[in-house]
Amino acid sequence: MFDFEKLEVYQVTKTQNIDVLKFLYQHPGLNSDFAAQWKDASMGTVINLAESTARMTHPEKKHFLTIARGNINSCVALMELGKEMEWLDQATFEQFYGRYEQMSKMMLGMIRSFSGDAKV
Repeated sequence: MFDFEKLEVYQVTKTQNIDVLKFLYQHPGLNSDFAAQWKDASMGTVINLAESTARMTHPEKKHFLTIARGNINSCVALMELGKEMEWLDQATFEQFYGRYEQMSKMMLGMIRSFSGDAKV
């Protein structure tokens, strides 16, 4: 088992990605640019989280976690646009938003643990 597989935040992030991919594949009529951007940003969360665990120094770990957290923000911004364009309904938006918020908080805790900076 790899280190990242033991993390609760990885399990949440993996589940979110599976749900996003299922949603996108079940809605092939979505705007293709929107779907591709959301897919890439969402996948970036899990990929960068996993990569952070392979890094040997705290600054390197923090760097990849920060990128993963930035990808979460990108996902939320995309979803807000998708909701405004009526590509996502309110229930779908809330389902994904809540888990992205949870992931962001978990990653922020990890980032803070590597930096000693309480103001990240």
